[in-house]
Amino acid sequence: MTAPVNQSPEARENRKGTVRIVIADDHPIVRDGLKKLLLLEDDFEIVGEAGDGREVLDKVRELNPDVLLLDLRMPNLDGLGALQALQQINPRTRVIVLTASEDKNEFVQAMKLGCSGIVLKQTAPDLIVKSIRKVHSGEIWLDSHTTAAVMRQFSTALDGGHPSASGTKGRERSPLSAREREIVALVAQGYKNKEMAEKMFISEQTVKNHLHNIFDKLGVSDRLELALYAIHKGLHLNGEPALR
Repeated sequence: MTAPVNQSPEARENRKGTVRIVIADDHPIVRDGLKKLLLLEDDFEIVGEAGDGREVLDKVRELNPDVLLLDLRMPNLDGLGALQALQQINPRTRVIVLTASEDKNEFVQAMKLGCSGIVLKQTAPDLIVKSIRKVHSGEIWLDSHTTAAVMRQFSTALDGGHPSASGTKGRERSPLSAREREIVALVAQGYKNKEMAEKMFISEQTVKNHLHNIFDKLGVSDRLELALYAIHKGLHLNGEPALR
C-alpha cells in the first residue's frame, strides 16, 4: 500500500511512530517477499518500490521515505551510483544496502557514500527488521559478516592516517583511561549517549565530554570511525557484532 501522491511530505512524516520504507530491487519476487515480511510489523509502512536505479532517485525525491532498502545490482544506475546521487537529493533518508554480493570493496564504498547499514540477503528475516529499526533510530548497522569484511578493507585506510595496530605517527597521543575504553566499546556496540549514561550511571553530558576527549586522543572525527577503530583494536566487548 503506497502513500497518496498528493499527500504532502510533512503529512506523511507526521504519522507518529511509523517507519516509511521504499524497497529498491530489480527482482519483483524479492520486493514482494520483503514487503510481506515488513508489513507484519505494525509500525512499518511500504510507501514505494523501485526496480532500477533511476526509479530509486525518483521515488526518494517524490516520497521522502525514512528508510530505503537498496540493492546494489540494478539496471540503469547501480546501487553505488544511486547512493552517490542520494547524498544530494535527500540526505535525510537513511539507506540500508541489501545485497547478495560479498564484495568487500563494495561494502566499503557504500559506507563511504553514506549508507547507514549493510545487510546480506541471506540474513535471517528478524535481523532485517532489526536493522531497519536501528538505522531509523540513527545508528549504523553492520552484521558480524559485513563488519569483518569492512574492517579488513578499512585497515589499509586506518594504517594510512587513522589509528591502527601498527602505530600512527603519534596520533594516539595518550592512552585511553579505563572509563574511556568502556565508552569506546559501547559505541562499537551501537549504544547512544543516553543509553551509555544510564548504563554507566553518569550524566549524558559526562558521556559527551568523554567522547570529545576520546575523539581528540585518537584523532577520529565521528562515531563510525571510532567504532571501526574499536573493532580494529579489539576493544569491543565479548566479541559481539559491532554497530548492532
